[in-house]
Amino acid sequence: MGSPDVHLREITDDNREAVRALRVRKAQKQFVASVSRSLKDAARRPEANPWCRAVYRGDEPVGFVMLSWKPPAGPYRGRHFVWRLLVDKRYQGRGIGREALLQVAALVRADGATELLTSYWPGDGEPWPFYRKLGFRPTGEVDDGEIVLRLAFPAR
Repeated sequence: MGSPDVHLREITDDNREAVRALRVRKAQKQFVASVSRSLKDAARRPEANPWCRAVYRGDEPVGFVMLSWKPPAGPYRGRHFVWRLLVDKRYQGRGIGREALLQVAALVRADGATELLTSYWPGDGEPWPFYRKLGFRPTGEVDDGEIVLRLAFPAR
């Protein structure tokens, strides 16, 4: 199911500024870094093997997702970890984040993974309900204050 016009695109010189202009709601800023900050983090941490995509609805950039894609070392070595996910405040509540994450999960699964990981800061307005609805469950791990979640893929 899902929205057919939601899709992932590479970030290029043609769309970088539009993607960097995306913003979350003020109350969400404590939970999600901006796209600019995320791209800087990606550039600063090549060892995390960052994989960044713009989330589009039709021809409009509406969100951003960044994974640590099977990094060669560190706590998530060889695993897929959703490092950042945001949907612009103007487009929230329309299933775009859900659809983007489902597409990411399909790509990760096609890469041979048995799970997709993420983490979040607990607090008022936290994204846990969003992830729980998609099937993520706590792993019991806490990474630098963030609660680690896992979406397990059923055996093929």
